[in-house]
Amino acid sequence: MNYYDRSEKIATTPKEHNIQINNRKEMEINGVKDIDSFDNEEFLIETVMGYLVIRGQNLQLNNLNVDEGIVQIKGKVYEMAYVDEQRTGRAKGIFSKLFK
Repeated sequence: MNYYDRSEKIATTPKEHNIQINNRKEMEINGVKDIDSFDNEEFLIETVMGYLVIRGQNLQLNNLNVDEGIVQIKGKVYEMAYVDEQRTGRAKGIFSKLFK
């Protein structure tokens, strides 16, 4: 196997991160690395730009494409926030709630 054959088989993570929201009821996110946790009120998603928390009502995972890093969520979206490690107040509360 030469170098060129090997490089074609290496999977890459998309470096772009976009969010599209339609009428606060449908959402498509790309640049997703992993979904850490989710229920009908909150999603914790690891993206290429950091952790993203989505809160709402009747949230449902509609589609997940791991190869392309795309997630589709349905439900009423109330809030979206990125969780940065530098921020101490709110971020600490979210993680302590999740990992009790």
